[in-house]
Amino acid sequence: AHVAESGGGVVQPGGSLRLSCAASGFPFSTYAMTWYRQAPGKERELVARIGSDGDNIFYRDSVTGRFTVSRDNAKNMVYLQMNSLKFEDTAVYYCYAGGQPWGRGTQVTVSS
Repeated sequence: AHVAESGGGVVQPGGSLRLSCAASGFPFSTYAMTWYRQAPGKERELVARIGSDGDNIFYRDSVTGRFTVSRDNAKNMVYLQMNSLKFEDTAVYYCYAGGQPWGRGTQVTVSS
């Protein structure tokens, strides 16, 4: 089983990024998928979750209205569209399928 995140980078405040997560080696379409992030010196925190069928979507309060999670079960992909980025969004972002191995994450840096 494997997940691989991509799409991170350096962006100015107010900018946008789209993160992608490619999954393999497990029945992706049966798993809820969760995006987490971890900033330096802080604990990993849940950012967004999407149910196996694309329903049951949840966002942490601080990203509601700015981030959008989606998935394509035909491609074993999950996405996180991030708009209106803020300094405090700077972190390593991970996608996670419960019980499966963590990926390496992708770095998002919001900097002027």
